[in-house]
Amino acid sequence: MKIAIVTGSTGGIGYVTAAELARLGRHVVIAGRRPEALRAAAARIRAAYPYSTVSTGELDLADLTSVRAFAGRILVDHPRVDLLVNNAGVMAVPERRLTADGFELTFGTNHLGHFALTGLLLPALLAADAPRVVTVSAVIARRGRLDFENLDLRTGYRPMRAYSAAKLANVAFALELAARADGLRSIAVHPGTAPTGIQRHVSGPLRFLADRVVALLGQSVEDAARPSLFAATDPTASSGAYYAPRGFGEGRGLPAPARIPAAAQDPSTRTRLWTASERLTGVSYDLAARAG
Repeated sequence: MKIAIVTGSTGGIGYVTAAELARLGRHVVIAGRRPEALRAAAARIRAAYPYSTVSTGELDLADLTSVRAFAGRILVDHPRVDLLVNNAGVMAVPERRLTADGFELTFGTNHLGHFALTGLLLPALLAADAPRVVTVSAVIARRGRLDFENLDLRTGYRPMRAYSAAKLANVAFALELAARADGLRSIAVHPGTAPTGIQRHVSGPLRFLADRVVALLGQSVEDAARPSLFAATDPTASSGAYYAPRGFGEGRGLPAPARIPAAAQDPSTRTRLWTASERLTGVSYDLAARAG
């Protein structure tokens, strides 16, 4: 049975992704921070699909100790992992906060946590026959800017500046992993516009505006999960590609190739981000470890 791990899968797009993968016959590891939410998500999937097999794992991407502990358990329980969906994230945190390791929370959670997790799980991914890593970004990645002298936004912190930079980092990471990892399909996606719950930190007026935008241009959470599921399961999904809804403004519609942010296409930017991520997380990728 194929093994799939979905981060941030107790609700929203992550839950829909995990549930559909379970319906398709994958053993799905639901990864999240809160034990009670993990249990509830697993119970919902089992009730909907009684033949499915799901398990849970506590994972806090804002704490590298938690990331290492989760990866260690996975490597023992599942020596081969066929699919990792880097889905979890935080958005629009109103003031600058730090992770357990002292990183700016949005960048630390959305990018560094997933960078570390993917690297730590690499032996199990490379042991699978046709492994995939799907990294979920956002349309706002095109407005992102990676300031390598100020990645933690010690100065000039703004909620959406932090979010757009982290989402740009997601795309750049996915493309660089595709370039470096022979035999592993690394794909970036974004879900378009949908009421996913990630907007919980957004202020009242901005949330009101966001709700109106979703109503006019967006789609359901179920539809917003389609790019992730396409990248995770479709045989035509290409490594190093970026998929998003094909409709107006990439807000809704069926998955299709999307325009890659210019910064993520720049090899020097991707290399600088990779080097900085290894230094900050202490996780190096052993890309020679693919099993025969």
